[in-house]
Amino acid sequence: MQRPDVHLESDRLLLRMGTPAAAPEILRFYRDNREHLAPYDPARPSDFYTEAFWREQTVRNHHEYQADQSLRLFVFRKEASERIIGVVNFSTFVRGVSQSCNLGYALASEAVGHGYLTEIVPVALDYVFAALGMHRVQANYMPTNERSGALLKRLGFVIEGYARDYLYINGAWRDHILTSKTNLTRRPPV
Repeated sequence: MQRPDVHLESDRLLLRMGTPAAAPEILRFYRDNREHLAPYDPARPSDFYTEAFWREQTVRNHHEYQADQSLRLFVFRKEASERIIGVVNFSTFVRGVSQSCNLGYALASEAVGHGYLTEIVPVALDYVFAALGMHRVQANYMPTNERSGALLKRLGFVIEGYARDYLYINGAWRDHILTSKTNLTRRPPV
């Protein structure tokens, strides 16, 4: 059975999956915020900043969602519902005895400081816990990214450890603080 596309909302924001038709807007988001996101992003493939890449990537994202591997969402303001201001992604779905995934997020430079992630990430977490049946969501951040650490703390994520040279980000191996949030109402897998 095919899952329906995900459309979620909060008071001010919308979260929805990308489509091939949205490739120009997705590309605009990443091009406009290339410098802003660079300190936190891995190396990108050579065609990342092309519409063709994003037309294909949105199709891959839908296939991954249908295959129970990931859920990748774009953030919009309700009053400007065609302009992307951020992303909220859940990746590396692990089922069986784990029932877990990883959370990643980013905002456009002009959207930082308005409480948007504090507002919309809980809506996305509720969906992942309730509709997708996850028990645990992990989110990791570089120690220098104090805003991300504060956000995760506000959202109830608990620090679990420190990983040295964890990910290759912006041209170097970077340490990360490891956090997670668990859904304590989730029944164990049968």
